[in-house]
Amino acid sequence: MTTSSYESLSHSRWDCKYPVVFVPKYRKKAIYGEKREFLRRIFHELAAQKGCEIISGSLV
Repeated sequence: MTTSSYESLSHSRWDCKYPVVFVPKYRKKAIYGEKREFLRRIFHELAAQKGCEIISGSLV
């Protein structure tokens, strides 16, 4: 990662990363097919709105 991707103030520099875990209410294998594709698109749209990047993800 280059230093230009870090946020900074006059005396500090940082790179924040937040893990996000999405778990269905009853943890059933209900996320498949169209639902999986729909959720993938939604998560990427939300990240783009916030100016974030999804580095890796898995819907199993």
